[in-house]
Amino acid sequence: MTPAMLTLLVALSDGEQHGYALIDHVEALTAGGVSLGPGTLYRTLQRLRVEELIVEVDADPAAERADRRAERRRRYAITEAGKAAAAKELRHLHALVTSEQAVRLLDEARPKE
Repeated sequence: MTPAMLTLLVALSDGEQHGYALIDHVEALTAGGVSLGPGTLYRTLQRLRVEELIVEVDADPAAERADRRAERRRRYAITEAGKAAAAKELRHLHALVTSEQAVRLLDEARPKE
């Protein structure tokens, strides 16, 4: 699973979102470490849909009436399979970043005062 895929799944665990809101959410979640452009975002969303880790949800008719642009906004939601896949990947990453080697590497790379 790519960092973009995992981060989008984590972002969608907060609830349904449209594409451009996801760009901002991913950047906030990663403190700027992952920045998705529109091309990467929509290719990754398509891959997540094909793998059935997310679904596209129907637009809210009230929102469409209030804002004509809303009808063009596709909203996405994480599936149970997406939650399971993200949780599995997060467990692997947690094991890695809490390993003795990773902790030592971070400590060695810390700027000296």
